[in-house]
Amino acid sequence: MWRQLTAKGKILELYSIIPQFGGFLYIVASFVVALSIIVAVHEYGHYIVGRWSGIHAEVFSLGFGPVLWSRVDKHGTRWQIALLPFGGYVKFLGDADAASGKDAGAMRAAEADPVQLRRTMHGAPLWARAATVAAGPMFNFIMSALIFAALAYAFGKPLVPYTVKSVAELPGVQSTLEPGDEILSIAGTPFPQEADRAAWQSFQAQMPNDTALTYQVRRDGQVVEATGPHYAPPLVSGVVPRSAASDAGFQPDDLILTVDGEKIAAFNQLKEKVEAAEGKPLALTVWRGGEQVALTLQPRRTDEPQPDGSFATRWRIGVYGGNVIEPATETIGLGDALVIGGWQVKSVIENSLSGLTHIITGAISTCNLSGPIGIAETSGSMASQGAESFIRFIAIISTAIGLLNLFPIPALDGGHLVFYAYEAVTGRPPSDGAMRILMTVGIVLILSLMLFSLGNDIFC
Repeated sequence: MWRQLTAKGKILELYSIIPQFGGFLYIVASFVVALSIIVAVHEYGHYIVGRWSGIHAEVFSLGFGPVLWSRVDKHGTRWQIALLPFGGYVKFLGDADAASGKDAGAMRAAEADPVQLRRTMHGAPLWARAATVAAGPMFNFIMSALIFAALAYAFGKPLVPYTVKSVAELPGVQSTLEPGDEILSIAGTPFPQEADRAAWQSFQAQMPNDTALTYQVRRDGQVVEATGPHYAPPLVSGVVPRSAASDAGFQPDDLILTVDGEKIAAFNQLKEKVEAAEGKPLALTVWRGGEQVALTLQPRRTDEPQPDGSFATRWRIGVYGGNVIEPATETIGLGDALVIGGWQVKSVIENSLSGLTHIITGAISTCNLSGPIGIAETSGSMASQGAESFIRFIAIISTAIGLLNLFPIPALDGGHLVFYAYEAVTGRPPSDGAMRILMTVGIVLILSLMLFSLGNDIFC
């Protein structure tokens, strides 16, 4: 009997591990997919601009290590997929390695043939080398801008006046709003224009903390009153990865009913109670799928960017608020969508540089710097929240990787561009000995940064 119980216990233990293992595989798969897309675009930028510039690419590799698949195209480039899918590279003629170090033997052999020398990375004109190196990060930025633009074009913008497309059902609220209703005011307060931030803040401050509110709408050309839910209830539209809410088990579409036993009706109430707790654990009741679920979480201190470029410390649980009224939308022009895409890339770059600057100066914690584990967990979380979230995440990470590669660190694209700038000013490239030393220093710096960020993932 004891043996049977032990065997059953092991089986039950195995079954408990399977979901965790499945979740781990999902995170890894999401991370690999996101990274592979970003790396492929980055390296293709190097490859195609190099080819246009007359530089021959010997190998285009997605991944490192043992080769799983390869083929040679009509241009003589070997395209391959390697076992370790955590990066990639383009090896040009004359390169000794994936970091574009010089192969002295290959370069000596090429020097006898001017045509062959021109096809090497190190024998090509300065403009061709610079364009080839800069193309990788630029392609990342372009891809991100196109993704942001495509999302803006696909989802459009809300109609003016704000028009109801659908209303989510909330417990205890009987809505009489109908599709096509144009919202004029809520609880006697005029509904603001989307772009007017000051009006939005005033509007939100004037909203009563009631689960049901009176709406004034235009319906079939007539102004009528209707009943609807609070415009911004404590409804979870998304969960921030590696946050207090994520650890507590929050899910999208959760509706928070109570905080420490007190009923709340608006998302602003939730924010106020989280800030007032100053990090103390909170007991929450959540409406999920027709049932009430009890959750406990502990707010965390976080550093948030401010409009003036500074950072402010706030207490947060890591959820995005959601509106219960889905607006009717109209398509935007392709030109406007592209402008939006460009501005969003610019915003990601500015926020990244601001955050990094504040980390370096000690204004915010170094724990704000995530490593591969944090990025992998975020990719899994974004994928689980839907295609839109995952695609938007890819665009953000693509921008960040493009920016990182432009840093003036040897072995990165930005380091090579600094070498080319030196060559443009002095008329000669750095010596081979100096290059070897600088490249070694650069690799050490990159590995140190990776280890530091990995430590943040584990200990922060």
